[in-house]
Amino acid sequence: MTVAWVLVVVVALLTAHTAVNALLLRRPGRGATTAERVAVLLPLRDEAGRVTPCLRSLLAQEGVPDLTIHVLDDGSTDGTADVVREVAGDRVRLHAGTPPPPGWLGKPHACHLLGAYADDADVLVFVDADVVLEPDAVAGAVALARETGVTLLSPYPRIVGSGRLVQPLLQWSWLTFLPLRAMERSPRPSLAAAGGQWLVVDRRGYQRAGGHAAVRDEILEDIALARAVKRTGGRIALADGSRLATCRMYDSWRELADGYAKSLWASFGSTAGAVAVVSLLVLLYVVLPLTAPVLPLAGLLAYLLGVAGRVLTARATGGRALPDALAHPVSVVLFGYLIARSVHRRRTGRLSWRGRSLPVMHRSSADE
Repeated sequence: MTVAWVLVVVVALLTAHTAVNALLLRRPGRGATTAERVAVLLPLRDEAGRVTPCLRSLLAQEGVPDLTIHVLDDGSTDGTADVVREVAGDRVRLHAGTPPPPGWLGKPHACHLLGAYADDADVLVFVDADVVLEPDAVAGAVALARETGVTLLSPYPRIVGSGRLVQPLLQWSWLTFLPLRAMERSPRPSLAAAGGQWLVVDRRGYQRAGGHAAVRDEILEDIALARAVKRTGGRIALADGSRLATCRMYDSWRELADGYAKSLWASFGSTAGAVAVVSLLVLLYVVLPLTAPVLPLAGLLAYLLGVAGRVLTARATGGRALPDALAHPVSVVLFGYLIARSVHRRRTGRLSWRGRSLPVMHRSSADE
């Protein structure tokens, strides 16, 4: 068997793994109810232009009689707090944030403050300002977390807005490369994933893990929190939340590139890890299909298998399958460029977000 065909077999196995994960992917039920004391925690920094849909969706939640919404204005300069007061009035508890102390990054500090305000809740639900929830979203996610017995549940929203060539790779990557049920069962912190746009956490488990204080200097605080939960004996799970939530992360390519720049460097543990991941993806999903003129069957099959993986991902997570999936090799190239740009910015000390510089105080790395 030639090297090309060995690589085709690898791509086929990865696509088969995508299909298995898509079948096993957990999904919150519709129309759920819960008697738990739930606190929704919304950190905001300069979100005046887009927080309104999120707030309205939180105010419309059903099936959670004991629901409290805490909003933290984290030093906004665009009138975010005024928008919150206008939209929600006294239906939410609005708190003023404080600058992060030395050794803290902004979002972990904001979430830490919010967690302290919700010390009487049974369940904490962290939501980003770009997330819009269906009326039964919170109840459904809390019910699923309790049914599965996990400490931390990450229901992944349906991604909308700019970035159709790149954004779907987020879901594709964990459906393709991460064994979801093994991740749930394994106590190893290194086998962990989470999306910070929407997290559901048992409060006692959150406190046992050290809360956001345990991940104070982590640029990928969501994954770091999932690892902290595992280190303290908790369980985590990913779920498809596309029927219950949408997330409009970016409105332009510039926003997307800057957003990815602040965090992609930390996704692979080291520069060497980033190079290895990009090289593998390019080899399997770009170079191999490009051999089609020389090795027609192997190259075409590799391309079709890559497209099939993207289609399976889109069907499983509420995304757009075609024609976006047909550009999978282009998506991988763009992803590689964004990773390289992020690593370069980190090495040259140019990381920033929402007007705050991001000093690299700690490198996210997999725990043993």
